[in-house]
Amino acid sequence: MASSDQQKQGAVPSQQPPSLTSSDTQELPPAALELAHKLFDMARSGDTETLGAYIQAGIPPNLTNQTGDTLLMLAAYHGHADTTRALLQVGADPNRLNDRGQSILAGSVFKGSDEVVKVLVEGGADIWAGTPNAVASARMFGKEDYLEIFGLDKDKVRSSRPWEDGKLGETADGLER
Repeated sequence: MASSDQQKQGAVPSQQPPSLTSSDTQELPPAALELAHKLFDMARSGDTETLGAYIQAGIPPNLTNQTGDTLLMLAAYHGHADTTRALLQVGADPNRLNDRGQSILAGSVFKGSDEVVKVLVEGGADIWAGTPNAVASARMFGKEDYLEIFGLDKDKVRSSRPWEDGKLGETADGLER
């Protein structure tokens, strides 16, 4: 419920996606924990059809595990473009960071899953979100082709080794995030 100060200013508390914290898992019945583990495994294995049925039945598409990884993050990280696309279509947030501040897109860049990277960018993933962000990850891991997918001119990127020049967030034309 909003405080009186929030109500006066018209502010509403932000709503975070449901997540499983260690204190939550101690309170959940074993069957609920088992289901949650199965859902995260479905995302990891790319079981699009079954996971989609659970979401249609009411499972939140932004459900997160105890480390803040969403169903979308797990599907994308494991290279499942179809599952990634399906989760985006039902409202999964492509810009949700996990508890370590990592973005779904940067993780997919690291893993080198071309199709997943394209699906996430088309689905609205922020190339600048997270630490490191997807641009820095592409440069760091020598995947400059992704810069074109991000809509950047790879010839204007300051360095292919940004950690050497200390300019992780800059491009050659002086643009910063």
